[in-house]
Amino acid sequence: MVRRLLVEDVLDGLRERIIAGEFPVDSPLPGELELVGQYEVSRVTVREAIKVLHAQGLVRAERGRGTFVNPMRRWTSLPAVVRALGAQGDPRQVSLDLLEMRRVLEGGAAELAAQRIGSEELTALARLLETMRGASAAADVEAFVRADLGFHAEILAASGNAFLPVLMEPLSAVLAAARAQTSAVPEIQAHAIEEHARILAALAGGDGAAARTAMDAHMQQTAEDLSRYIIA
Repeated sequence: MVRRLLVEDVLDGLRERIIAGEFPVDSPLPGELELVGQYEVSRVTVREAIKVLHAQGLVRAERGRGTFVNPMRRWTSLPAVVRALGAQGDPRQVSLDLLEMRRVLEGGAAELAAQRIGSEELTALARLLETMRGASAAADVEAFVRADLGFHAEILAASGNAFLPVLMEPLSAVLAAARAQTSAVPEIQAHAIEEHARILAALAGGDGAAARTAMDAHMQQTAEDLSRYIIA
């Protein structure tokens, strides 16, 4: 357990240094012994952390030369990509790119869910929507965000496709942080409640095309709200 925590510490430290640009693309990481000294851990711990960076595509090994940083297009860790784009890219574009991805995934999820959703899931969605309304009236942003995220998670699960929730899970922390920012704006809360009600109505009607359209409209409204209230 202790070594696993040490590995995580080294891994997080190196990943953050790569994201921050301390080690640019194609530059070498410090040697094993240097990293042992920097992090005050064993060589085995350093090797395990480097192994994870390899698995996530952040670095590559070049025989006889060392370990080098890969360009972001080769990274396979979604959280690392999101953090790097947030640190190095245009925050407005990052937010809009995330919405585009959600539009593709969640629109399809809503269409599938309309065909497969059961009464229990519909009841859960209705409760979450009421929670959003109550939280908005009480100016409880934290409760609003929890219900909002729960609403979307319920739809992903109701799609019946096991891959969709797994694909979205790495974004959970990013989405929660983004919702906390946007949901502090009363106008955005009002729009979200309206759009979620339309999505629920389409799901309850079993209309896949209408559910996809309603989810797409929600994402479009979110993009407009971001541009108007948050990243103008």
